[in-house]
Amino acid sequence: PEQPTGFYLINALLAGDGTALLASLRLLALPAFTLGLLLSGIFEKVLRLNLRRALRSDYVEAARSRGLREWRIITRHALPNALLPVLTLGGITVASLIGGALLIEVTFSWPGVALRLQQAISQRDYPVVQGVVVVVAALVVAVTVVVDVVVAWIDPRVRF
Repeated sequence: PEQPTGFYLINALLAGDGTALLASLRLLALPAFTLGLLLSGIFEKVLRLNLRRALRSDYVEAARSRGLREWRIITRHALPNALLPVLTLGGITVASLIGGALLIEVTFSWPGVALRLQQAISQRDYPVVQGVVVVVAALVVAVTVVVDVVVAWIDPRVRF
């Protein structure tokens, strides 16, 4: 079958092939869990710390004094402010996830960028190595810019 993008999941979606889509999702489950597990502890600690800080703030105390329910205070007042540092951390950790994805490809024997990069290094094919590095760097910069714009959109107090 034709593979227009090189990504099994996207190809299955484009082709409308439900069987291939389920097979792709099944193949992605364990690697996605592995990558998610890598950073979940850091995100949880940052979120918990910022949520505790937000719950002790003056605006949350004002919401409590108005008689709002605790769940509404958390979801409407504390959580949006606590999520901003987590969002910023997510943008910063993209480079770690890309590096982790390369290791996951090798671990799960997926022929992908990591295999091609390994072949290029062993064959001293420097243009390919440089191309991969430039694409990864551009991706990290793009994600960082998008995260900064989203954070500024969510919280207008943020200035660059």
